[in-house]
Amino acid sequence: MADLGKLLQERLKALTYELGGPGTQARIEKLTPPRNEFGVDPYGFDVEYTTAAIAPLLWLYRKYFRVEVHGIERVPPEGRLLFVANHSGQLPFDAAMILVALFVELDPPRAARTLVEKWVSTLPFVSTLYARCGQIVGTPENCRRLLAADEALIVFPEGVRGLNKPWSKRYQLQGFGQGFLRLALECDTPIVPVGVVGAEEQSMALTELPRLARLLSMPALPLTPTGLPFPLPSRYHLWFGDPLRFEGSPDDDDAELERKVDAVKGAIDGLLKQGLAERKHVFW
Repeated sequence: MADLGKLLQERLKALTYELGGPGTQARIEKLTPPRNEFGVDPYGFDVEYTTAAIAPLLWLYRKYFRVEVHGIERVPPEGRLLFVANHSGQLPFDAAMILVALFVELDPPRAARTLVEKWVSTLPFVSTLYARCGQIVGTPENCRRLLAADEALIVFPEGVRGLNKPWSKRYQLQGFGQGFLRLALECDTPIVPVGVVGAEEQSMALTELPRLARLLSMPALPLTPTGLPFPLPSRYHLWFGDPLRFEGSPDDDDAELERKVDAVKGAIDGLLKQGLAERKHVFW
């Protein structure tokens, strides 16, 4: 059984290198995070496991969503970073596509980490998968430790409000929390705004099923044209903006922090407007 698992992992790694294109293996091999006696970094991240596990997502990235990336050269090659993006699409494929882009399009790659909801850690198998791929529960302490180690985090300040918003509010940014901005100020971290165009159309919410969501211990469960939030093959466009730096204290009053939050929100909104204006078609 162990030999079969190892063979499967090697096959998936080969698929990742193939889908990633020339030079992918050499770029990924530049990732050398510290390892403990279990072969993972202090947060559970395993490069070899991730390289194999990312193969299905990379297939979606290349073949299904056919992701186009704009401005990724603006991403600093090293140092702590907060990627702040809009959120949509009922299921977090937008987070997965950003992760894949940073993993296969950059040289050297950036193994960014998304901040998952606490309920994700209760799911069997999924919690282990997320941990081995470096994804963590988004507690303030986890974030501080990762940024102190010069890691890159992906945050969605809209949270579930953005992910599950109805079709009538597509590409309308929902309220941003201030937590990410306080974190950036406390840890002296630049913010890279990211505009995701295409996720809104992957799964259009017609209505919510709150009782069933509660029964399944999920934050929300929408009803979509396909019955469930299975994604349609909308074409993704990821727009990366220039890094933003802010000065001040994380303990500044809410009005001052909100002004800076609005600056980030405005940058993302600008990227969305540009992306929508330049998009030729939703599906091709």
